[in-house]
Amino acid sequence: MIETPLAVSLGDPAGIGPEVVAKSWERRHDEGLPPFFAVGDLAAVQAAWSGPVEAIGAPDEAMRAWDSALPVVQIADSTTPPGSHDLIGARNALDALELAVGLTRSGAASGLVTGPVSKVRLYSVGFSHPGQTEFVAERCGVSSDLTAMMLAGPTLRVIPVTTHIPFRDVIEALTVERIVTKGRAAARGLQRQFGIDRPRIAVAGLNPHAGEQGALGREEIDIITPAIERLREEGYDVSGPYPPDIMFNPHRRATYDAALCMYHDQGLIPLKTLHFDEGINVTLGLPIVRTSPDHGTAFDIAGKNIANPGAMIAAIRAAGECAARLAAA
Repeated sequence: MIETPLAVSLGDPAGIGPEVVAKSWERRHDEGLPPFFAVGDLAAVQAAWSGPVEAIGAPDEAMRAWDSALPVVQIADSTTPPGSHDLIGARNALDALELAVGLTRSGAASGLVTGPVSKVRLYSVGFSHPGQTEFVAERCGVSSDLTAMMLAGPTLRVIPVTTHIPFRDVIEALTVERIVTKGRAAARGLQRQFGIDRPRIAVAGLNPHAGEQGALGREEIDIITPAIERLREEGYDVSGPYPPDIMFNPHRRATYDAALCMYHDQGLIPLKTLHFDEGINVTLGLPIVRTSPDHGTAFDIAGKNIANPGAMIAAIRAAGECAARLAAA
């Protein structure tokens, strides 16, 4: 059980965030979800969903409203219709994120779930972080280098060592220290938030066939293998590097708890292929619980009542489970 409700930022009010959060509340009993309240534009929820919504002034009012309406801590109306393109909505999304992080850090919320945002729009209103993960880390006083972005579904967890950078920059960004830091954050996060005493981490190679002993690239020899050896010396159960084209089949997935991948799409392609409608993002290495659905704003279907809430439901459930585990520790 969690002592206080979760905070769920709605994301961009013109995207599908308001709809999938509302549908998650609608299915709260069937899905066994923990109590939560939304943070954002109440009008955006009403524009996308016809169910009951109640404005609350503070998180401690959420439990009173929980059984009868979706509780919303209101950010000023964005007046942004679903699917539209305007910077007022981006500012609203950023304000909602800022408030939701603050409420979680203060203990008013047990954990944080972040709705989908448009990075391009956020950059237009002064957002200077690669993504919400880095923003949340900074607000928590933690260097993003010490956190790990884990994408998870029912049968696969992946942690990219490099995330939102151009592919041409990946090799330069890969260092022994960076791989060690991400591997360490992953192992500790799996222990702390997921209750896995000794996580098994499989490390992907960068090159085809994991470099073929240097014939197809030396990154495995010069960077990845030394990082694996460092992590083993620290007592972590780490293996690899494995050829990326074979390590995501069902038999291989059963042999590890998480895959450490060298770049964004190396992990995200198998994760989204397997679990597109239920994949979530969990930030490991923070002093708070933070999850999010692993999908974007989907402006093209916003307001049409066809968005699948599966990933948001999974993100809320995971945040509640992680928060309860930390509270019991």
